[in-house]
Amino acid sequence: MNFEFSEEQNLLRDQAQRFLRDKCPLETVRTVLDSMTLSHDAALWQGMIDLGWTGVSIPERYGGVGLGYLELCVIAEELGRSLAPTPFASSVYLATEALLLFGSDAQKENYLPRLAAGEIVGTYAMAEGRGAVAANKLKTSFSDGALSGDKLPVPDGDIADIAIVLAASKAGPVMCIVDLNSSGIERTVLETMDPTRSQASICFDRAPAALLGEAGNGWEQSQELLSRAAVLFAFEQCGGAQAALDMAKDYALERYAFGRSIASFQAIKHKLADMYIATTLARSNSYYGAWALSTDAPELPLAAATARVSSTQAFNECASENIQTHGGMGFTWEFNCHLYYRRAKSLAVNLGGLHRWQDQLVTALEQSTAAEA
Repeated sequence: MNFEFSEEQNLLRDQAQRFLRDKCPLETVRTVLDSMTLSHDAALWQGMIDLGWTGVSIPERYGGVGLGYLELCVIAEELGRSLAPTPFASSVYLATEALLLFGSDAQKENYLPRLAAGEIVGTYAMAEGRGAVAANKLKTSFSDGALSGDKLPVPDGDIADIAIVLAASKAGPVMCIVDLNSSGIERTVLETMDPTRSQASICFDRAPAALLGEAGNGWEQSQELLSRAAVLFAFEQCGGAQAALDMAKDYALERYAFGRSIASFQAIKHKLADMYIATTLARSNSYYGAWALSTDAPELPLAAATARVSSTQAFNECASENIQTHGGMGFTWEFNCHLYYRRAKSLAVNLGGLHRWQDQLVTALEQSTAAEA
């Protein structure tokens, strides 16, 4: 595979970097973190809507920009680099993508223009508390056009207007779409390590809902959706890992101890080198995922798992070692190291934890090996 982003896509990256430097400095992230009421930065979110980012993957006939997944990967990496406190991932990577993949013509015409225009926010509700989600263990049920059960945690579930929900039915697992402002729904905000990416518990009590896709195919639809979203989350993690690495490097060059820059100490050099290797590997694997996603290649489950595992590991390592490079000051509230650490831990459990993607990676490798034999 020989893959690289085009000149136009790199111009989009430059635009995104300029916008986020201006509208999303780390002070903006801290404002949301310190607030007891804010779930995201509304001005930043509106700016992203005005730039058309919420409609990047949506075809023009539904009010979107109609660019594609590679442009979305570029934006995702820059959002990760800036730690942008918005519901972009939930609404664009998950809800919008689910509608594009499985929605009927009527559902697409109803929801996609509003998602593209930022009039509504979407999310995906899969988890039901502790433990891995399994097709035969779903407790939330869909029957006769109504949804009942509890979903938690739901990313951005406190502010979302619609949710794509994975539920059980008589025909088997299904995906359904529900208006979160309708009757029979109770939402509770959850306290999390990273308040800049809000989470909620949603209780459905015979809430009106509609089937998304074919009855009984919900689990297969969910796995396809997660593989596609995993690539985009991996780019976010790459952006965050690179920003943490840059922060550690800059501090090491500035900080002097015993009359020398700490960047000259062997222990610090090794930390930075390990962070660089992890980040470079993650970006390489994410590029593989971007190629598979943009071409709808059969290798997508393998590429997505590879990108997700390496990017999760890279962001976790860089966020942790950034704190260590800063020494005792790295553990203080005043330094920004903990912002990257919070986001690394938050993204690591989105779409299922690291073990879930390691299992998918092993399964995909076994299937690839068997096919070649």
